Amino acid sequence: MNVVGQFHDKVSLNDVENSASATNGNGIKYDSDNENITWNEMNHYNNESKYINEVTFYVSQDLNIPFKVKLNSLEGFKTLLKPSEKILHPELCIIQSNVNTVSELIASVQIFNSDTEQILTLPEFTPYIQFQKQRKWDFTISLPILINQLNLNSKLRIILWEFNGYKKIPFYKIETFVFDQKDNTLKRGLEAIKFDITQKDHCSIITDNKHLNNLNKYLRGEMKAVDWLDKVTLPLIEKQLFKSLRDLPKNTFVLNIEYPTYELPVVYTDRLTVKTQNNPLSLANSELNSSMLQNNYKKNNTNGSNYNRAASKIGSKNEYNTQSVNNTNTGNNTVNNNTMDTLGAKISTGTPYKSTLKFYDPDQYNTDPIEEKYRRLERTTKSTSLDRNLKPDAKKRDYLNKIINYPPGTTLTAHEKGSIWKYRYFLVNNRKALTKLLKSTNLNEEGERTEVLDLMDSWVEIGIDDTIELLGSEYKNISIRAYAVNRLKKATDKELELYLLQLVQAVCFESLTTLTDESNNEYSIVNINSFKNNISNQKKRETENNAHNNKNTLNSDSILKDSEIVISPLAEFLIRRALKNLRLGTYFYWYLKAELADNPSLNNIIESYYARLSSEGRLTLDEQLKFIDILRDCCIQVKKLKDSTKKNELAQHLLSSKLRNHLKRHHVVLPLNPDITVVDVDPEGSRVFKSSLSPLKINLKGVHGEHYSMMFKVGDDLRQDQLIVQIISLMNELLKNENVDLKLLTYKILATNSQEGAIEFIPNETMATILSSYNGIRPYFKAHNFDANESSGVKQVVMDTFVKSCAGYSVITYLLGVGDRHLDNLLITPDGHFFHADFGYVLGQDPKPFPPLMKLPPQIIEAFGGIESANFDKFRSYCFVAYSILRRNAGLILNLFELMKTSNIPDIRIDPEGAVQKVKERFNLDMSEEEATIHFQTLINDSVSAILPIVIDHLHNLAQYWRA
Repeated sequence: MNVVGQFHDKVSLNDVENSASATNGNGIKYDSDNENITWNEMNHYNNESKYINEVTFYVSQDLNIPFKVKLNSLEGFKTLLKPSEKILHPELCIIQSNVNTVSELIASVQIFNSDTEQILTLPEFTPYIQFQKQRKWDFTISLPILINQLNLNSKLRIILWEFNGYKKIPFYKIETFVFDQKDNTLKRGLEAIKFDITQKDHCSIITDNKHLNNLNKYLRGEMKAVDWLDKVTLPLIEKQLFKSLRDLPKNTFVLNIEYPTYELPVVYTDRLTVKTQNNPLSLANSELNSSMLQNNYKKNNTNGSNYNRAASKIGSKNEYNTQSVNNTNTGNNTVNNNTMDTLGAKISTGTPYKSTLKFYDPDQYNTDPIEEKYRRLERTTKSTSLDRNLKPDAKKRDYLNKIINYPPGTTLTAHEKGSIWKYRYFLVNNRKALTKLLKSTNLNEEGERTEVLDLMDSWVEIGIDDTIELLGSEYKNISIRAYAVNRLKKATDKELELYLLQLVQAVCFESLTTLTDESNNEYSIVNINSFKNNISNQKKRETENNAHNNKNTLNSDSILKDSEIVISPLAEFLIRRALKNLRLGTYFYWYLKAELADNPSLNNIIESYYARLSSEGRLTLDEQLKFIDILRDCCIQVKKLKDSTKKNELAQHLLSSKLRNHLKRHHVVLPLNPDITVVDVDPEGSRVFKSSLSPLKINLKGVHGEHYSMMFKVGDDLRQDQLIVQIISLMNELLKNENVDLKLLTYKILATNSQEGAIEFIPNETMATILSSYNGIRPYFKAHNFDANESSGVKQVVMDTFVKSCAGYSVITYLLGVGDRHLDNLLITPDGHFFHADFGYVLGQDPKPFPPLMKLPPQIIEAFGGIESANFDKFRSYCFVAYSILRRNAGLILNLFELMKTSNIPDIRIDPEGAVQKVKERFNLDMSEEEATIHFQTLINDSVSAILPIVIDHLHNLAQYWRA
């Protein structure tokens, strides 16, 4: 174990000569400034000295040194998963403590006040250590807090963390006092904390271990040290201690930590209150008035040197010393107490170059109570009838329009809020002003809340972008969210599908609170168990009703009547719309399913939706679940096969024996595309991709004879790719709404849970393959779409499609900050569609150094015909138009990203606020249309002339060559 001497951080008497004072048994303090017996003199004596014998402890308030603690080791192990449990619950195998007795853990340490629950320090972490036979850190953590800042309520909070595949999760939380509660002394030496992992927040300190107690006595100096004997006995005691702590039952652990060992005990004392009011900072005692004081003193005293001597005496004392100054004799003149009181203590206000005193204000982010009181008085005393007729002048209207046009997420100043509130009745016909009014309203104030909610009823209908904003986590009032839901009811199913992913995320904001509207309360699902209890009864009723009714649709009116509506307005609205539309309902269910691991409360909504489905609807959903289970099982078995040459053969066998037999008995509505009903699979046309995850490419056959290809992956979180593809589809629709069709080829991605999903497969070739096989993009097009009448040798429609799709994806990937672009994830189809794949790095993240803001390879420019060609001019024009249209719809896109901030999407989870900010920055909403066009022209020019991306592409190709 080797604990002795590892953390022997002794504080000697000399270390505290200038800052600490020791106390003898009679309570007498020896101060090095005032007493004849100094610390240095005391150290001169041997241990037999009477002075040393009188010194018994340190005072905690005099120790101006950081608090440290050392984490030694963790003993014990938990019950491991049984083989059957590993098969039934494979997701639990990701957590190493379930399968490994010495799983890897990291620890965080912080101090908090157990009385007020106030956090006193940020958590400090141990480094990552790959344990071998024992969980052992041997790591000292210095916390950013001084010993004199601790009190008797200060506690250490030690959290042990482990990894569940994509984020750290707590293994166990331990709390222990910093001061011994028996004698109020700072803990010294070793401490063993015992806990049972099956009991939450329940741990105890081991005090009955004689080996541990003997080691502590030795470390504290209570046992006399004998060098030759210590070398023999200490290793034996450590070995016995180690053995006693290892003999533990399952699920019982002991955490060994070590506190610094000081030469003397450290006793807690209360902090002395400094009487700052005796000498407050003012013009009379500030540095600015020092010259005035000197001149006044010289007038009253013939010898000005007395002032200098007196001032130097004052400066030698503490800056905030409030004690009177003793009479000071300087030659024939005396500066007495009255004179010094006239001069005052000189408090520094800085130098001429650095005249600002900086200090931490804990209330800097809180509301100013004076301004808050003024705001309340202003809004309650003014007559509402006067506000109704109040109209701004031209200058004020411009100011209001500037505020209203702020992008989402902008924080309004107090003056801006006051202006919006003042002209709220005038703005009632401005559809974009409602969200700014709500930001300017204190919804905790009943008067303001009531007036605004009444005003919303007469407000002009708001746009879909503002509706999405009202469903964010910032707005928790039920009436506001219900207002937004009523606006959503006017959206078509096609529009809802575009925003459905974010709307499901918005439901997560409503899932953990109560359903009331008496104040600014949140609301959510309640009494969901009524659905669970009624499922069997509903099935019986449906069977009876189906005997008299031939209509078998997803919407079951009888179930809706029998089931009580007990969930939030947004969730209820989505369920009702999902019941009426098979396509919408399919996506709704799988979006919820993918988020279920991170938000278990969503299971209530899933159960509610499932309970209200008709028998045909439940059968459709059950078949989809079985279909996904078969695909998952096939992927896992193929991935486990070590012989890569036989993976294709195994995949075809599994698809033929399992999936084909299932599809012959049960037709499946494809979750990835509900418009297709799958009836068969083509095993010979399916294959395994060369990848560590061994994803399957599966050829399916529809009920009308159509073929559909998809890829299924297990072990990869596709939710980020799903989000980006959804945003690209939305941007494509926004462009089409403005009659701009850039031939964007969008494919579908569906995450069926957090570690698996399906991707639509579109026949294509990577740019790397095209360049190696055809030596250019134009030869590739000529091979598939040759036209002798065109100067380029390529059909005009193919070249137009290529130019437009390049422009569209250039703008979109720039706005979304798509990274890791290389020639293997830039794809082209024979008919000219250009598109991107693999969105593992977005929102400005990129594994390569100095990535370009926009990826525009020179081979694409060459395919256009060069930078002087007409196609390149068209490309630039399409880019400018697309950028301008998407900037006008920036509010909607930013609000959709705002709803995703709480999700576990990797590149958003890193920095939620920063992710949205990066998208906002790329819209450049502070620029005019002309400035934005010039900005994008500069981007194109920089991308065309960039050399580094070309070098990186060559390095990537070289790496791919050696990897193959």
